[in-house]
Amino acid sequence: MHTLLLTAAAAAIGLALSFAPAAAQTLEKIKQRGVLVVGSKADYKPFGFRDPSGAIVGFEPDIARLVAEKLGVKLELEPVVSSNRMQFLQQGKIDLMIATMNDKPDRRQIVGIIEPLYYASGVNVLANKKANLKSWEQLKDQKVCGIQGAWYNKPVAEKYGADIVAFKGQTEAEVALLQGNCVGWVYDDTAFAERLADPKWAGFEMTLPTILEEPWGLAVPLPERDGPWGKFMAQQLEDWHRSGKLIELEKKWNIPASAYLKKMHEEYSKKKGS
Repeated sequence: MHTLLLTAAAAAIGLALSFAPAAAQTLEKIKQRGVLVVGSKADYKPFGFRDPSGAIVGFEPDIARLVAEKLGVKLELEPVVSSNRMQFLQQGKIDLMIATMNDKPDRRQIVGIIEPLYYASGVNVLANKKANLKSWEQLKDQKVCGIQGAWYNKPVAEKYGADIVAFKGQTEAEVALLQGNCVGWVYDDTAFAERLADPKWAGFEMTLPTILEEPWGLAVPLPERDGPWGKFMAQQLEDWHRSGKLIELEKKWNIPASAYLKKMHEEYSKKKGS
């Protein structure tokens, strides 16, 4: 009986060991394959979108390109959306996910979110200049366009007294705002960058301080988070913050200066040589 138990235990250990290396081979597979596959948004301008030729470009694809260049491999971008980006990583369809994903505790149980985090978005209002908004308190009892299901609709309504008129999608909210049915549109501040650069929105502005800021995390497969692939990406992130590379990309894509990136650059610049 004792011998059988020992044999079973040895077999179990052997089985566990046989699976262990497979959980930390992405970095080597990328190098052997000569291609890095990254999941990116293709509908979130200027962070990830299609140019006239159909190619996926933007702030995040540029980050992916930095990784590929560092590894000396080709880059393949796989379009993802919020509903499938983590699943694609779990299923091995992509090696890395850089897709405007907020860092949340429940997501850390599914994918390997790497620190330091690389960006942050908050909540703001795109408002008609005639409204002359200077503070969130001015939204009290005013109709404000929103998107159905947005997690921040409730806190903005409760704290500032805004009358949130929620629409199914961005197009409907845009039309309502342009027609004057709302004083402003509450949404991700990052989503307003493109619009503020468009002459169509010349009569609108984003003047309120951004609130409810949530950082974004890129991710590797969960078993890889503390392995070679995760450690490699963590080092790249530190280097980008230290060098100010992410701030350069932000300027390239005409994205309003992020207080988060400035803070991270200052923090990691101090760590240089320590």
